[in-house]
Amino acid sequence: MSLLYFKATNFRVYEEADLHLHPQYNLIYGDNASGKTSLLEAIGCLGRGRSFRGANTKELVKHGASDFLLFGKTSTQQKHDKLGFTNGVGGLGLSVNGDQKGGLESLARALPLQVIDPNIHSLVAGPPEERRRYLDWVVFHVEPSYLNLWRDYRRSLKQRNLLLKNNSSSNELKSWNKSLAKLGESINTLRSAVFEILEPSITQITSSLLGGEVSFLYERGWPDDFHLEQVLIKNETRDLFLKSTQAGPHRADISIAFDTRIAKKQVSRGQQKLLACAMILAAVEIVQEYTEQPLLLLLDDPAAELDSKSIKKLMKEVVSLSSQVIATSINPDKSLFPEQPNVFHVEHGVIKNIL
Repeated sequence: MSLLYFKATNFRVYEEADLHLHPQYNLIYGDNASGKTSLLEAIGCLGRGRSFRGANTKELVKHGASDFLLFGKTSTQQKHDKLGFTNGVGGLGLSVNGDQKGGLESLARALPLQVIDPNIHSLVAGPPEERRRYLDWVVFHVEPSYLNLWRDYRRSLKQRNLLLKNNSSSNELKSWNKSLAKLGESINTLRSAVFEILEPSITQITSSLLGGEVSFLYERGWPDDFHLEQVLIKNETRDLFLKSTQAGPHRADISIAFDTRIAKKQVSRGQQKLLACAMILAAVEIVQEYTEQPLLLLLDDPAAELDSKSIKKLMKEVVSLSSQVIATSINPDKSLFPEQPNVFHVEHGVIKNIL
C-alpha cells in the first residue's frame, strides 16, 4: 500500500495542503514550528482516526474553521482506494471508496501505518496501556477476528465493573466471571501467538541498533498457573474493594530488559528510543509479511536524541523494510535515504514541492 496523494483542509496551521507522494521515500523539511509535524499528524489521522500526539478535535481544527477535512488516495497492486475523514462541530465522518459504514476499522485497514516520533521512548518508559495498544495493533492486522473479540471483552468487563461498583453478590458476579474469562482467555491465546512471532524480530532489530542482551516478555495480566475464571473468583473481595476488575488481558504488559537492566527505569532516554524503534519496525515487518503489502511509516524528526552512528543504523533498518516512508527534518538531508526522495519544504503552513 502506498499513499500517493494527500490533502488536508483546515487542519492545524493549514488552510489547505496538497502532497503528491513518492511510493517509497518522502522528506518534509523546514524550521521548528513550521508545520512539519502537523502534516504528519494529519496523515496519521487519516489512517487512525485520531492524533498520534493525543490532541483533541478542537486543537486539530484550524482557528476560525468548524471542521477539518482529510482526503487520500492509496494504491496497491490489487486496488486503488479513496479515503476521507472529517471531524469538528459537524461531528465525525469517514468513508472508504464512498462507503461510510465501515467505521474507523475501515480506515485502519485501508491505510495501515506506524509512527516514530520524538516521544516514541514512551512505548518503553510509559504506562502498560501503550504497550498493549502496540501489541493489539499487530494482532488486529494479523488476526481479522480480533477486533470483535476485544469489543465483546470490553463490554463484559464494563458490565462486571458496574456490578463491582454496586457491591453485587457473588451469585450476580458468577455468570459474568465465566463469560469474561472465556473472552479473556481467547484474547490471550491470540496475543501470545502473535507475540511469539513478533519477539524474535524485535530482538534481532534491537541487536542491530544497540547490541547487548535484550529480553521482551509478554505478561498476560494474571498468574500463569491459573485460569482466568479461577483468578476472578479468588480476587472477588479485592475487586469489590477497588470497584474494578484487577486481572485479565486489560492488565497485560510487555516487560523489557536491556543488559539485565529494566528498560523502563534504568536505561537512558536514547536507548529507550532505540528499543521503542526496534519494536515499531518489528511490528511493521510482521504485518507486512501477513498482509503481503508495504505499510506507511511516518518518521517525525528521527534524528532527535540520536548520534550520527545511531541514526544511520536506524535508517538502515527502516530502508530494509521497503515500506513507504514520510520523514521530517529541519534540514533537507537527502542522505537519510538510499535513493532520491520526494522533497517538500514547509514554511509558515505553506508547502512547496522541491522535487
